[in-house]
Amino acid sequence: MRDIRTTDYHTAGEPFRIVTDGVPEIPGTTVLQRRGHAQRDEQIDAVRRLLVNEPRGHADMYGCFVVPPDDEGAHFGVLFWHKDGYSTACGHGTIALGVWAVRSGLVNAAPDGETEVVIDVPSGRVTAAVTCVAGEVRDVSFRNVPAYVLGEGITVDTSRGPVRADVSYGGAIYASVDASALGLSVDPEHYGDLLALGREVKWKLDGTEWARHPSEPRLDGIYGTILFEDLGRRSDGPHQRNITVFADGEVDRSPCGSGTSARIALLASSGQLAPDQVLTHDSVVGTRFLGRVVRELEAEGRPAYVSEVRGMAYRTGEHHFVLEADDPVGLGFALR
Repeated sequence: MRDIRTTDYHTAGEPFRIVTDGVPEIPGTTVLQRRGHAQRDEQIDAVRRLLVNEPRGHADMYGCFVVPPDDEGAHFGVLFWHKDGYSTACGHGTIALGVWAVRSGLVNAAPDGETEVVIDVPSGRVTAAVTCVAGEVRDVSFRNVPAYVLGEGITVDTSRGPVRADVSYGGAIYASVDASALGLSVDPEHYGDLLALGREVKWKLDGTEWARHPSEPRLDGIYGTILFEDLGRRSDGPHQRNITVFADGEVDRSPCGSGTSARIALLASSGQLAPDQVLTHDSVVGTRFLGRVVRELEAEGRPAYVSEVRGMAYRTGEHHFVLEADDPVGLGFALR
Protein backbone atom coordinates (compact mmCIF):
# COMPACT_ATOMS: atom_id res chain seq x y z
CA MET A 1 0.00 0.00 0.00
CA ARG A 2 1.40 3.38 -0.97
CA ASP A 3 1.53 6.37 1.30
CA ILE A 4 -1.67 8.36 0.85
CA ARG A 5 -2.08 12.09 1.38
CA THR A 6 -5.38 13.90 1.74
CA THR A 7 -6.82 17.33 2.42
CA ASP A 8 -10.00 17.15 4.48
CA TYR A 9 -12.92 19.57 4.57
CA HIS A 10 -16.38 19.69 6.01
CA THR A 11 -19.30 21.29 4.20
CA ALA A 12 -22.11 22.26 6.57
CA GLY A 13 -20.87 19.56 8.94
CA GLU A 14 -20.50 16.73 6.40
CA PRO A 15 -16.92 15.41 5.96
CA PHE A 16 -15.15 15.37 2.62
CA ARG A 17 -11.72 13.78 2.19
CA ILE A 18 -9.87 14.79 -1.00
CA VAL A 19 -7.09 12.36 -1.94
CA THR A 20 -4.19 14.38 -3.30
CA ASP A 21 -1.58 11.62 -3.67
CA GLY A 22 -1.26 7.86 -3.49
CA VAL A 23 -4.03 6.56 -5.78
CA PRO A 24 -3.09 4.25 -8.68
CA GLU A 25 -4.00 5.52 -12.15
CA ILE A 26 -7.69 4.92 -12.88
CA PRO A 27 -8.22 4.06 -16.59
CA GLY A 28 -11.06 5.43 -18.70
CA THR A 29 -11.88 8.20 -21.15
CA THR A 30 -14.76 9.61 -19.10
CA VAL A 31 -15.38 10.02 -15.39
CA LEU A 32 -18.30 7.60 -15.60
CA GLN A 33 -15.99 4.97 -17.15
CA ARG A 34 -13.37 5.59 -14.46
CA ARG A 35 -16.05 5.08 -11.79
CA GLY A 36 -16.84 1.66 -13.24
CA HIS A 37 -13.15 0.72 -13.28
CA ALA A 38 -12.64 1.85 -9.67
CA GLN A 39 -15.59 -0.29 -8.61
CA ARG A 40 -13.97 -3.37 -10.15
CA ASP A 41 -10.28 -2.76 -9.39
CA GLU A 42 -9.19 -4.20 -6.04
CA GLN A 43 -6.03 -2.07 -5.80
CA ILE A 44 -7.90 1.20 -6.33
CA ASP A 45 -10.81 0.27 -4.11
CA ALA A 46 -8.37 -0.68 -1.35
CA VAL A 47 -7.51 3.03 -1.04
CA ARG A 48 -11.18 3.91 -0.60
CA ARG A 49 -11.65 1.22 2.04
CA LEU A 50 -8.53 2.25 3.93
CA LEU A 51 -9.75 5.85 4.16
CA VAL A 52 -13.39 5.21 5.05
CA ASN A 53 -12.95 2.30 7.45
CA GLU A 54 -12.00 2.63 11.08
CA PRO A 55 -9.50 3.45 12.50
CA ARG A 56 -8.72 6.07 9.82
CA GLY A 57 -12.33 6.87 8.93
CA HIS A 58 -15.81 6.02 10.14
CA ALA A 59 -19.16 4.73 8.88
CA ASP A 60 -20.27 8.18 7.68
CA MET A 61 -17.01 9.24 6.01
CA TYR A 62 -17.13 10.69 2.50
CA GLY A 63 -14.40 11.57 0.03
CA CYS A 64 -13.12 11.51 -3.53
CA PHE A 65 -10.40 10.69 -6.00
CA VAL A 66 -9.43 13.55 -8.33
CA VAL A 67 -9.13 12.32 -11.94
CA PRO A 68 -8.70 13.90 -15.39
CA PRO A 69 -11.79 15.57 -16.87
CA ASP A 70 -13.77 14.21 -19.80
CA ASP A 71 -12.37 16.95 -22.03
CA GLU A 72 -10.71 20.38 -21.89
CA GLY A 73 -13.99 22.05 -20.97
CA ALA A 74 -13.54 21.13 -17.29
CA HIS A 75 -10.71 21.80 -14.85
CA PHE A 76 -10.71 18.24 -13.45
CA GLY A 77 -12.89 15.21 -12.82
CA VAL A 78 -13.79 13.47 -9.59
CA LEU A 79 -14.95 10.09 -8.32
CA PHE A 80 -17.05 10.40 -5.16
CA TRP A 81 -16.96 7.57 -2.62
CA HIS A 82 -18.32 6.54 0.76
CA LYS A 83 -18.41 3.48 3.03
CA ASP A 84 -20.45 1.39 0.60
CA GLY A 85 -18.95 2.34 -2.74
CA TYR A 86 -19.03 5.12 -5.33
CA SER A 87 -21.80 7.69 -5.76
CA THR A 88 -22.82 9.45 -8.96
CA ALA A 89 -23.10 12.97 -7.53
CA CYS A 90 -22.20 14.90 -4.40
CA GLY A 91 -23.19 18.51 -3.83
CA HIS A 92 -21.41 19.05 -0.54
CA GLY A 93 -18.29 17.55 -2.12
CA THR A 94 -18.58 19.87 -5.12
CA ILE A 95 -18.66 22.86 -2.77
CA ALA A 96 -15.58 21.57 -0.93
CA LEU A 97 -13.77 20.92 -4.22
CA GLY A 98 -14.46 24.50 -5.31
CA VAL A 99 -12.83 25.86 -2.15
CA TRP A 100 -9.92 23.41 -2.41
CA ALA A 101 -9.26 24.14 -6.10
CA VAL A 102 -9.00 27.88 -5.47
CA ARG A 103 -7.04 27.70 -2.21
CA SER A 104 -4.57 25.14 -3.60
CA GLY A 105 -3.96 27.23 -6.74
CA LEU A 106 -5.25 24.49 -9.04
CA VAL A 107 -7.66 27.10 -10.44
CA ASN A 108 -6.54 30.72 -10.54
CA ALA A 109 -9.09 32.98 -8.88
CA ALA A 110 -9.61 36.71 -8.80
CA PRO A 111 -9.07 38.12 -5.28
CA ASP A 112 -12.48 39.76 -5.47
CA GLY A 113 -15.50 38.37 -7.25
CA GLU A 114 -16.61 35.00 -8.57
CA THR A 115 -14.46 32.30 -10.18
CA GLU A 116 -15.97 29.25 -11.87
CA VAL A 117 -14.49 25.82 -11.15
CA VAL A 118 -15.80 23.33 -13.71
CA ILE A 119 -15.85 19.69 -12.61
CA ASP A 120 -16.78 16.48 -14.42
CA VAL A 121 -18.63 14.05 -12.12
CA PRO A 122 -20.21 10.68 -12.99
CA SER A 123 -23.64 12.26 -13.56
CA GLY A 124 -22.31 15.02 -15.83
CA ARG A 125 -20.61 18.41 -15.68
CA VAL A 126 -21.16 20.75 -12.73
CA THR A 127 -19.83 24.20 -11.90
CA ALA A 128 -18.77 25.55 -8.51
CA ALA A 129 -18.85 29.36 -8.46
CA VAL A 130 -16.36 30.41 -5.77
CA THR A 131 -16.78 33.93 -4.35
CA CYS A 132 -13.68 35.63 -2.93
CA VAL A 133 -13.36 38.88 -0.98
CA ALA A 134 -9.88 40.34 -0.47
CA GLY A 135 -8.36 37.01 -1.51
CA GLU A 136 -10.40 34.91 0.94
CA VAL A 137 -13.06 32.42 -0.09
CA ARG A 138 -16.42 33.47 1.36
CA ASP A 139 -18.91 31.03 -0.16
CA VAL A 140 -19.59 28.66 -3.04
CA SER A 141 -22.65 28.04 -5.15
CA PHE A 142 -22.75 25.04 -7.45
CA ARG A 143 -24.90 24.54 -10.52
CA ASN A 144 -25.95 20.95 -10.83
CA VAL A 145 -27.01 18.78 -13.74
CA PRO A 146 -30.73 19.16 -14.59
CA ALA A 147 -33.03 17.79 -11.88
CA TYR A 148 -36.47 16.32 -12.54
CA VAL A 149 -39.31 14.33 -11.04
CA LEU A 150 -39.47 10.57 -11.63
CA GLY A 151 -42.56 9.66 -9.63
CA GLU A 152 -45.01 11.10 -7.10
CA GLY A 153 -47.39 9.68 -4.53
CA ILE A 154 -45.78 6.25 -4.39
CA THR A 155 -47.05 4.18 -1.45
CA VAL A 156 -44.29 2.38 0.46
CA ASP A 157 -45.18 -0.12 3.17
CA THR A 158 -42.86 0.27 6.16
CA SER A 159 -42.66 -1.03 9.72
CA ARG A 160 -44.27 2.26 10.82
CA GLY A 161 -47.11 1.89 8.34
CA PRO A 162 -47.58 3.03 4.74
CA VAL A 163 -45.83 6.24 3.69
CA ARG A 164 -46.02 8.42 0.59
CA ALA A 165 -42.78 8.85 -1.30
CA ASP A 166 -41.92 11.16 -4.19
CA VAL A 167 -38.90 10.24 -6.31
CA SER A 168 -36.71 12.76 -8.10
CA TYR A 169 -33.28 12.98 -9.71
CA GLY A 170 -30.64 15.56 -8.83
CA GLY A 171 -27.51 13.83 -10.10
CA ALA A 172 -28.60 10.78 -8.07
CA ILE A 173 -32.06 9.36 -7.44
CA TYR A 174 -33.72 10.23 -4.13
CA ALA A 175 -36.99 9.29 -2.44
CA SER A 176 -38.56 12.14 -0.42
CA VAL A 177 -40.79 11.38 2.59
CA ASP A 178 -42.52 13.84 4.93
CA ALA A 179 -41.24 12.81 8.36
CA SER A 180 -44.10 14.55 10.16
CA ALA A 181 -46.59 12.20 8.47
CA LEU A 182 -45.13 9.49 10.71
CA GLY A 183 -44.98 11.64 13.81
CA LEU A 184 -41.24 12.30 13.54
CA SER A 185 -39.36 15.58 13.76
CA VAL A 186 -36.09 16.03 11.91
CA ASP A 187 -33.88 16.50 14.94
CA PRO A 188 -31.09 14.56 16.71
CA GLU A 189 -33.58 13.15 19.23
CA HIS A 190 -35.20 11.09 16.46
CA TYR A 191 -31.94 10.21 14.72
CA GLY A 192 -32.23 6.44 15.19
CA ASP A 193 -35.84 6.27 14.00
CA LEU A 194 -35.11 8.49 11.00
CA LEU A 195 -32.07 6.42 10.01
CA ALA A 196 -34.02 3.17 10.22
CA LEU A 197 -36.94 4.54 8.21
CA GLY A 198 -34.62 6.03 5.58
CA ARG A 199 -32.92 2.68 5.02
CA GLU A 200 -36.25 0.89 4.85
CA VAL A 201 -37.72 3.23 2.23
CA LYS A 202 -34.57 3.12 0.10
CA TRP A 203 -34.43 -0.66 -0.07
CA LYS A 204 -38.18 -1.03 -0.62
CA LEU A 205 -37.95 1.23 -3.70
CA ASP A 206 -34.48 0.34 -4.97
CA GLY A 207 -35.52 -2.58 -7.15
CA THR A 208 -38.61 -0.91 -8.60
CA GLU A 209 -39.25 1.02 -11.80
CA TRP A 210 -38.92 4.26 -9.83
CA ALA A 211 -35.23 3.53 -9.25
CA ARG A 212 -34.34 3.52 -12.94
CA HIS A 213 -32.63 6.41 -14.67
CA PRO A 214 -34.49 7.24 -17.90
CA SER A 215 -31.52 6.69 -20.21
CA GLU A 216 -28.35 5.64 -18.33
CA PRO A 217 -28.45 2.32 -16.42
CA ARG A 218 -25.15 3.17 -14.70
CA LEU A 219 -27.07 5.88 -12.81
CA ASP A 220 -29.85 3.50 -11.66
CA GLY A 221 -30.76 2.94 -8.03
CA ILE A 222 -32.31 4.85 -5.16
CA TYR A 223 -29.24 6.56 -3.72
CA GLY A 224 -30.92 7.92 -0.62
CA THR A 225 -34.06 8.82 1.27
CA ILE A 226 -34.70 12.46 2.14
CA LEU A 227 -36.85 12.72 5.27
CA PHE A 228 -38.03 16.31 5.40
CA GLU A 229 -39.96 18.57 7.73
CA ASP A 230 -41.82 21.65 6.50
CA LEU A 231 -40.94 24.70 8.61
CA GLY A 232 -43.34 27.05 6.84
CA ARG A 233 -42.50 29.84 4.47
CA ARG A 234 -40.10 32.75 4.73
CA SER A 235 -40.54 35.98 2.84
CA ASP A 236 -38.37 34.66 -0.01
CA GLY A 237 -39.66 31.08 -0.25
CA PRO A 238 -40.13 27.73 1.50
CA HIS A 239 -38.18 26.68 4.58
CA GLN A 240 -37.52 23.00 5.22
CA ARG A 241 -35.28 20.81 7.34
CA ASN A 242 -34.12 17.37 6.22
CA ILE A 243 -32.02 14.38 7.04
CA THR A 244 -30.74 12.34 4.10
CA VAL A 245 -30.03 8.66 4.64
CA PHE A 246 -27.92 7.40 1.74
CA ALA A 247 -25.93 4.35 0.64
CA ASP A 248 -26.65 1.69 3.29
CA GLY A 249 -27.40 3.73 6.39
CA GLU A 250 -25.04 6.69 6.05
CA VAL A 251 -26.47 9.97 7.31
CA ASP A 252 -25.64 13.30 5.67
CA ARG A 253 -24.82 15.91 8.31
CA SER A 254 -25.31 18.68 5.76
CA PRO A 255 -28.64 19.49 4.05
CA CYS A 256 -27.33 17.31 1.15
CA GLY A 257 -26.34 19.18 -2.01
CA SER A 258 -27.57 16.85 -4.75
CA GLY A 259 -30.54 16.04 -2.51
CA THR A 260 -31.34 19.75 -2.35
CA SER A 261 -31.43 19.76 -6.16
CA ALA A 262 -33.78 16.77 -6.09
CA ARG A 263 -36.03 18.58 -3.58
CA ILE A 264 -35.99 21.71 -5.76
CA ALA A 265 -37.32 19.68 -8.70
CA LEU A 266 -40.25 18.44 -6.61
CA LEU A 267 -41.02 21.87 -5.13
CA ALA A 268 -40.73 23.71 -8.43
CA SER A 269 -42.87 21.21 -10.34
CA SER A 270 -45.64 21.48 -7.72
CA GLY A 271 -45.59 25.28 -7.69
CA GLN A 272 -44.18 25.55 -4.15
CA LEU A 273 -40.93 27.14 -5.34
CA ALA A 274 -41.32 29.95 -7.88
CA PRO A 275 -38.44 31.00 -10.17
CA ASP A 276 -37.75 34.10 -8.07
CA GLN A 277 -37.80 32.25 -4.73
CA VAL A 278 -35.19 30.53 -2.56
CA LEU A 279 -35.42 27.22 -0.72
CA THR A 280 -33.92 27.59 2.76
CA HIS A 281 -32.75 24.06 3.43
CA ASP A 282 -31.55 23.15 6.91
CA SER A 283 -29.85 19.98 8.13
CA VAL A 284 -30.38 17.80 11.17
CA VAL A 285 -27.43 19.55 12.87
CA GLY A 286 -28.70 23.06 12.10
CA THR A 287 -26.48 23.96 9.13
CA ARG A 288 -27.93 25.47 5.97
CA PHE A 289 -27.89 25.50 2.17
CA LEU A 290 -29.80 27.97 0.01
CA GLY A 291 -31.21 26.64 -3.26
CA ARG A 292 -32.98 28.15 -6.24
CA VAL A 293 -33.94 27.43 -9.83
CA VAL A 294 -31.72 29.20 -12.35
CA ARG A 295 -33.19 27.69 -15.51
CA GLU A 296 -36.13 25.60 -16.60
CA LEU A 297 -35.71 23.26 -19.55
CA GLU A 298 -36.60 19.79 -20.78
CA ALA A 299 -34.44 16.77 -19.98
CA GLU A 300 -35.16 13.09 -20.58
CA GLY A 301 -38.49 14.10 -22.14
CA ARG A 302 -39.84 15.86 -19.05
CA PRO A 303 -39.70 19.27 -17.32
CA ALA A 304 -36.38 19.79 -15.59
CA TYR A 305 -34.65 22.41 -13.50
CA VAL A 306 -31.06 23.58 -13.31
CA SER A 307 -30.53 24.46 -9.67
CA GLU A 308 -27.99 26.52 -7.80
CA VAL A 309 -27.13 25.48 -4.24
CA ARG A 310 -25.11 27.81 -2.02
CA GLY A 311 -22.99 26.86 0.99
CA MET A 312 -19.43 26.88 2.33
CA ALA A 313 -16.71 24.35 3.14
CA TYR A 314 -13.98 24.57 5.77
CA ARG A 315 -10.65 22.78 5.91
CA THR A 316 -10.30 20.41 8.85
CA GLY A 317 -6.86 18.94 8.25
CA GLU A 318 -4.16 17.55 5.99
CA HIS A 319 -3.25 13.92 6.46
CA HIS A 320 -0.53 11.44 5.59
CA PHE A 321 -1.99 7.95 5.88
CA VAL A 322 0.05 4.73 5.83
CA LEU A 323 -0.65 1.02 6.15
CA GLU A 324 2.14 -0.92 7.83
CA ALA A 325 2.71 -4.42 6.47
CA ASP A 326 2.11 -6.13 9.81
CA ASP A 327 -1.00 -4.13 10.82
CA PRO A 328 -3.43 -6.83 12.01
CA VAL A 329 -6.57 -4.90 11.02
CA GLY A 330 -5.31 -4.28 7.48
CA LEU A 331 -7.65 -2.03 5.51
CA GLY A 332 -9.72 -1.51 8.62
CA PHE A 333 -13.25 -2.34 9.67
CA ALA A 334 -16.76 -0.93 10.00
CA LEU A 335 -18.97 -1.74 12.96
CA ARG A 336 -22.14 -0.51 11.24
